[in-house]
Amino acid sequence: MKKKRFSIEQMVGVLKQAEVGVPVAEVIRKAGISEQTFYRWKAKYAGLEVDQVRQMAQLQEENPRLKKLVAELVLDKTMLQDVLSKKW
Repeated sequence: MKKKRFSIEQMVGVLKQAEVGVPVAEVIRKAGISEQTFYRWKAKYAGLEVDQVRQMAQLQEENPRLKKLVAELVLDKTMLQDVLSKKW
């Protein structure tokens, strides 16, 4: 079964329905998601607005890139220190 991808707006919309009193069973049936997916979204995005979720997603995408950059810089620094510590 192919997974359906939901936009941030759709995920927040599904959560908002439950927040205003629509029963969770009805919300997940209408959205075509599992109860597990609903509660995973709720744990991650509950109480957030669409723009906040977007910003969080952008930060999560940027984080691995920054970690890689820091790792490369640490490696460069270590190599330079190693070269400088050798006596000529």
